[in-house]
Amino acid sequence: MIEISGLTKSYGSTTVLDGIDLTVADAQIGAVVGPSGAGKSTLARTINLLERPTSGTIAVNGRDLTALSGSELRAARREIGTVFQSANLLRRLTAAENVALPLRHHGVPDNQVRRRVHELLERVGMLHRANHYPSQLSGGQRQRIGIARGLALKPSVLLSDEATSGLDPDTTLSILTLLRELRDDLGVTILVITHEMDVVRGIADQVARLDHGRIVERGAVADVVRGSDSDLSRALLPLPPAVPAPAGHRTWSLRYDAAAVSPFWVAQVGREVGTDLAVLSALVEETGRASVGRVTIGVAPGVDERRLEQALITHGLVVEQRATLRAVTPRTPGTPGAEAVA
Repeated sequence: MIEISGLTKSYGSTTVLDGIDLTVADAQIGAVVGPSGAGKSTLARTINLLERPTSGTIAVNGRDLTALSGSELRAARREIGTVFQSANLLRRLTAAENVALPLRHHGVPDNQVRRRVHELLERVGMLHRANHYPSQLSGGQRQRIGIARGLALKPSVLLSDEATSGLDPDTTLSILTLLRELRDDLGVTILVITHEMDVVRGIADQVARLDHGRIVERGAVADVVRGSDSDLSRALLPLPPAVPAPAGHRTWSLRYDAAAVSPFWVAQVGREVGTDLAVLSALVEETGRASVGRVTIGVAPGVDERRLEQALITHGLVVEQRATLRAVTPRTPGTPGAEAVA
């Protein structure tokens, strides 16, 4: 478990982090997101104690790391492994030698180093690349080696600082799958710092949004998406562009509001209300073992809209927005037309 309380970091008169409170439970994956300049990189450097916070505490498994110094702090840092954006492998060392680096730094005997490196490279699927140099590896392979190195000292917390940034979608998916396996198989607590919302949806149990050094929104990922129409909710699950609605149809934007929504809800609601619903766009996924989604539908003219909305609510959906329908009033040829708003 990692518990951050009242964390502040200032450089002179400039406060970059302002009273951060954040907890990630054992064997959970937490994510911190935010725009450039929000303080994400500074947060990463203070969590792994590369920089000392100005005030506040960072506790791992109940032990406040900020209260330690010297040899105690060096030993305690073993509790936090870090995976960086570009893996930060030493180019003159092979994959195996890079993984072995923290072990050798801590004086682990050679036979134990060889055994641990073999175990880790096998764990991340890179044993066949043990003797390759970073220049001979793809971006995803380098990140896997970086993850293995981050796990070398058997940390209880793994900090992933933009570890999938710049990777192609397939490689990103493989890295996320690996991180989930580490959580499930080894019980590692993982904190992901990222700007990629697909990553958060795909891996995180909980999310916090950082803005101007403060956490302005937080919660379980599925709850944030289902429970609000906030900036974070829309960023996590954006509504895709919609195809044009059929002539005369009104456009409604919907959001999944229940943890379980029937995949047949479109047909079921249509039968209950006595109309066909046109699906114009949709993004539906499973996040945190719950269904989340945003959908745009076209509603035919003459539909009882109150009845339709109630039927949607019954099936676990809420209406976020109704687009204004502009209908053209018939006119006599040669005379100016008038537009009526429905």
